[in-house]
Amino acid sequence: MIDLYTFGTPNGRKVSIMLEELELEYSVHSIDIMKDEQFAPDFLKISPNNKIPAIIDHDTGMSLMESGAILLYLAEKTGKLLSNNSTIRWQTIEWLMWQMGGLGPMAGQSHHFAQFNKGISDYAEKRYVDEVHRLYGVLDKQLEDKEFMIGDYSIADIATWPWISRYEWQQVTLSQFPNVQRWYQKIAKRPAVEKGYHIPGFITDIPSGD
Repeated sequence: MIDLYTFGTPNGRKVSIMLEELELEYSVHSIDIMKDEQFAPDFLKISPNNKIPAIIDHDTGMSLMESGAILLYLAEKTGKLLSNNSTIRWQTIEWLMWQMGGLGPMAGQSHHFAQFNKGISDYAEKRYVDEVHRLYGVLDKQLEDKEFMIGDYSIADIATWPWISRYEWQQVTLSQFPNVQRWYQKIAKRPAVEKGYHIPGFITDIPSGD
């Protein structure tokens, strides 16, 4: 049994989608970041950086924070969604790091300035929206001749897709990036994605990508 501490954000959805794809048994604990529950002392023992998601794997005693680390751990635990082929494995990790270090932080800043605090700083709003558009272009090029980011469906796709699902918050029209749009809509139809997206509870329908 795995305890999942999460909320309905892109980083949280990465792990619930991963758990659904792997068909692992898990128990959901909602950490409502709108009510500052991430600062509760009991949660800080699991996630010292006061961020969701986090897990406790009672099979191994492992406790982990940081979504990228959790995806790698679960892939290693199950031998799935991360290739044993050295080249493909490192390409997958490379694109996972691209999401963790680029797309996620830049999209998060675009949410902060362009979605929730529009008009507070025209400079910041333009900077982050423009950078997100650039990163969409990078992803579109990567997907030019591939069904998924590294060829086969992997943790790179699982890490990236939930951030793309908030394209509207980033002032992106997916039709501008046809390869991303095709990839996004294909993944959105996966049963594990449809279920994992709504953990810990329904907020909105999955955006269509049209």
